Amino acid sequence: MAEIELFDGKTLNGWNMTGNPAGWEVVDGAIYCNGTDGGYLYTERKDFRDFELSLSFKHDEGANSGIFFRWTDLNDPVQTGIEIQIMDTHDRDPATTKCCGAMYDCQAPVRNPCRSAGEWNSFVLTANGPSIVVVMNDEATTTADLAQWSEASANPDGTPNKFKRPFCEMVEAGHIGFQGDHKGVIWFKDVKVKTL
Repeated sequence: MAEIELFDGKTLNGWNMTGNPAGWEVVDGAIYCNGTDGGYLYTERKDFRDFELSLSFKHDEGANSGIFFRWTDLNDPVQTGIEIQIMDTHDRDPATTKCCGAMYDCQAPVRNPCRSAGEWNSFVLTANGPSIVVVMNDEATTTADLAQWSEASANPDGTPNKFKRPFCEMVEAGHIGFQGDHKGVIWFKDVKVKTL
C-alpha cells in the first residue's frame, strides 16, 4: 500500500484533540505540544490496525509523552490503546518498561537509544496482528508478541501492569495519537503511515 502523510507540515487537518486546543500547534513544520496540558492529539481516522508508522520526534528536558495506537475509546486512551513511551531517558541504564521506546508498563526496550533533549529521534513502529516492533534511531529496540499477554494486569514474566485487558486482545483497528497531558514539551514531524 502507498504511504500516507498524516501530517501536512502546515496544519492539524485530519487530527482532533481531547484536551485544551491551545496545547497543540504547528511550529516550523512540526506538531508542537507546548506543555499546557493539551490532552491527546489523535487521527480522525480510526481504521489503523496493521501498519508501519514512521516519524521524527524531539523533546524538552524531563518530557513525558507517548505514541498511542489501536486506540478505540477516545475517552480512555490508556486502557483502550497501546502506548509506546516517549520520555527524556537519554543515557538512563538499564532500560525499563517506562523508558523511551518501551511498550509502556509491558515490555522494556533492549537498549535505550533516546537522544538528549532537543535532538531529533527517528521512530518506526510496525504493528502487524500480534507482532509489535519499534525501531528508534535505526536500532531495533522493542519487539513484542501480544499473544504472550494472556492475562489482564500481568506481563508474561509475571510482573504486574496497569491494564484491565490482556494485550492479546489489543488487535482491533483504532486511532493513532500523541499524548500531551503531562505538561511536557515535544515535537513530531514527518508523520507517515503505510497500511499492511
